[in-house]
Amino acid sequence: MMSAVDQNEKEVDKSPSDFNPDFSSIRSLKELIEKVSGKDIKPYDYQDTGIAEPLFFPFLAIVGQFEMKLALILSIINPNIGGVLLIGPRGTAKTTSVRGLSEILPLVENSICPSGCLPEEIENYGIDAVCPDCAQKYGQNLPISKKTKVNIVELPLNAQLDNVIGSLDEKYLNEHRMRLKRGVLSLADNNILYIDEVNLLSNEIINSILDASAMGKYTVRRGSVFATFRSRFTLIGSMNPEEGNLRPQIMDRFGLRVVTSGLTDSSDRLEAYNRASQYLRNPNEFLNNYIDENLQARNEIETARKFVRNVTINKKIATIGIELIRDLNIHSLRAEITLFEAAKALAATEARDQVSITDLQTVVPMALRLRRSPFITNFIENNKQEEIEISTYLDRKMNSGTG
Repeated sequence: MMSAVDQNEKEVDKSPSDFNPDFSSIRSLKELIEKVSGKDIKPYDYQDTGIAEPLFFPFLAIVGQFEMKLALILSIINPNIGGVLLIGPRGTAKTTSVRGLSEILPLVENSICPSGCLPEEIENYGIDAVCPDCAQKYGQNLPISKKTKVNIVELPLNAQLDNVIGSLDEKYLNEHRMRLKRGVLSLADNNILYIDEVNLLSNEIINSILDASAMGKYTVRRGSVFATFRSRFTLIGSMNPEEGNLRPQIMDRFGLRVVTSGLTDSSDRLEAYNRASQYLRNPNEFLNNYIDENLQARNEIETARKFVRNVTINKKIATIGIELIRDLNIHSLRAEITLFEAAKALAATEARDQVSITDLQTVVPMALRLRRSPFITNFIENNKQEEIEISTYLDRKMNSGTG
């Protein structure tokens, strides 16, 4: 017969995956998000590990907030969506969800050069497209890049313009050499740029971010030294509307818009508290509960990123989307781009090469909300009325025979 001590030792020896349900039957990322959010977490014998490294709350452990989690994943799968804006009060897991993405993000090719050189530049434009140091390394078959996880690059609220776009590198100035140091926008290339409290950023910084995001690159000039850096990133912003509005031209640059609110179900709120409590007591142990699911989600996202280029949308479904946008009096063409690209990403999560009407219905609220502008609608209507008045006056003058 097994003693109580033996039984306890056996329980301690169990890996976290022994407590997990069977996730092999999950068929899509959407289903994975729904199922893992309701996963039971068994209590552990917690001990302080003394580790100081940042251990973010797992993305898949967030209770509820399905639309927010889906929007973030779709934006990773398909960068053409144009990123995500999270709008809501404090304490609704906006920042937690973005930081938690780190464990499910796929691998990308990132430069190890201060200037951000990549092998693809040599392949596309020749050896002169990279800096002399990288050209020499390339000729010696030494790597100038490496495979890394997509990083979440956070822009501090107190960032200065030089921090954002880059400045002269003081290390090289001491050696009587002039070289530009990469800024946050360059470091975010092939990664995620996260801006918390985006509505509080200065106009100067937000304009530089929007320009770099639109072009996929930007140029910095300091005296006689200048350089062009790539900045192909997924833009994620969050804001609390109590603290101020976002300028319309900035709002328009975000693809999906998610309005978050507090959990209303009492059992969900209790579960959210229990998970937060376990995470705060021992982050390492809590994160171990999600190792298997994080790996599965990462593989699914990586597969969907490659597959999304094969997804098409037929004319009938596209027409439905365009007519909806027209009937809602939305003028920006970014509405169609976001709507259709998000629907393609959703289809890719299930390896379908055709967008369905269900895909469209799922992403419509995220893609089209907060896009209508009463001011622009009234401006256009007033302009039409003025044109009618001018035309009527001219016709009357012409018919009366006066010039």
